[in-house]
Amino acid sequence: MNPSETPCGPESRLLYLSGRYLAVNKLPGEAVEGAGPGMTDLPRLLTERYGTEELSGEKGRPFPVTAVHRLDVPVSGCILFARTRAALTVASFLFAKNAGGVEKRYWAVVETPRSSTGREHPCPLPETGELVHWIYHDGRRNKSIAFDTDGPGRRRGILRYRIAGYGNHYLFLEIEPATGRSHQIRAQLAALGLHVKGDLKYGARRSERNGGIRLHARSLAFQDPLPEGETIRVIAPPPVRDRLWEDFEKCASGDRQDGEQ
Repeated sequence: MNPSETPCGPESRLLYLSGRYLAVNKLPGEAVEGAGPGMTDLPRLLTERYGTEELSGEKGRPFPVTAVHRLDVPVSGCILFARTRAALTVASFLFAKNAGGVEKRYWAVVETPRSSTGREHPCPLPETGELVHWIYHDGRRNKSIAFDTDGPGRRRGILRYRIAGYGNHYLFLEIEPATGRSHQIRAQLAALGLHVKGDLKYGARRSERNGGIRLHARSLAFQDPLPEGETIRVIAPPPVRDRLWEDFEKCASGDRQDGEQ
């Protein structure tokens, strides 16, 4: 599917809706906070449609729909928003700590590493495993660097992964972060010489046509501890459909061992 044919309205991508929360399938290029020039302000669009009557304290305006966790602008997939102040306070704390039954899983299409001569190197990862780094985020460049050792300004980052399959030029990785550092997945993979397809900032060979990267928040689970709290479990299909994502889905479902891309 051509990216221009993808449904752009958030209502068409709604994954979950209740009085306290909503989840949508975010498109690459949408900002979940601090939208800059040229970016789609997803919270503003959602507030126009799903803002609650709870007052924000700003001249009687409805409480703004607010993201409870981060999802980088070029990344697609599941993102959870709070519709009330109480929901935002509780969920933001639990997501920051990855506590309270919070589960986040990602799909990543990763370029096969190559030597200086252009030949492909063997995959540097076992089939499954855990990556541990100390991550420093440079706010001026909006870029993170993953180190093997602790140091000033660095925070521990942990993720677990599984290789779902192989293409001719790519690895298909299923990833579960155990911590929530800025650009964590992108930085940890880059530290191993692996680069998410399209992610020029972290060393990918070329960009994607739609300006996004092949990192997708595939699923999200969250247990709301508030009275009469909800159990939220959502799965998001890649919003831009093409042969590469279809091959990933087949590998992830066990229909085939390797992709053809």
